[in-house]
Amino acid sequence: MSKDNLKEKDVFAKRLMEFANSSAEYVMRDSEWTIKGFIDIFKNIYALSTDTKVISKVLKLHLFPQFLNFAESIWYRLEPAEYQNWYPDLTFIKDNDHGVKFAVDLKTTYRDENRPAFCNGFTLGSHGEYFVRRESKKNIQYPYNEYMGHFCFGIIYSRMRSIEKHVAGSYSLNDLLAIPSVASHFVFFAQEKWKIASDKSGSGNTANIGSIHRIDDILAGNGVFALAGEEIFDDYWANFGKMQVPCKNGEYKPLSSLDEYLAYKRLPASLKNSAHRRIGANP
Repeated sequence: MSKDNLKEKDVFAKRLMEFANSSAEYVMRDSEWTIKGFIDIFKNIYALSTDTKVISKVLKLHLFPQFLNFAESIWYRLEPAEYQNWYPDLTFIKDNDHGVKFAVDLKTTYRDENRPAFCNGFTLGSHGEYFVRRESKKNIQYPYNEYMGHFCFGIIYSRMRSIEKHVAGSYSLNDLLAIPSVASHFVFFAQEKWKIASDKSGSGNTANIGSIHRIDDILAGNGVFALAGEEIFDDYWANFGKMQVPCKNGEYKPLSSLDEYLAYKRLPASLKNSAHRRIGANP
């Protein structure tokens, strides 16, 4: 990447982080979510459930006007993904230079109730077609290689599961402030996705990149590839599950860990960042 492009990315990253740091005050009051439910034309309010998919969708809708304001304030045009399953959620395109594009995926996850220093983690996009073939237009707003940077705008929250039985049903406008919030204690962050990635898949059999889980390391960008860099992150995930690496018994298996990748490429094992794997670090 050229020096000018690196400068563009650094400036965008700084502003996105500043925006993330200021976003909590928009969604919280007294640590609780300001969204209480859905309202119909008869002014009945239907409280939200603690379903994570519902919370995630409503959070994204809640924040979208703020993203529009943010994009305008930094002289960018905001372009949502054309289809629901396309990457990224948001494309930022510079007003005076449409060649400057940044991908921003919105990700939400919740704290581990038993270990509040950890979260449930999230996926960081596919490592399939558009990731491997950087000029592909399949399931992506613009080809991957047209973006100068790929960012995760993340939200970590606490689920108020103990109140779920109390939020069912409908309420009147007079009851608005009395409706329990289903989420609280939000933390917002923005990081380049390679900086918070793990070397494991994020969702079972699907081709998604997984994140690390320790919250402090997510906020600091202290992922598995933090020492190795973006180039190794790209090559590792482009070959994940495909490259055949030797086993101890002399046979070969599909690539499934950064340790295997570094050994196969004859790179220093110290390039794998294990700081996030301090005692008790694995969920």
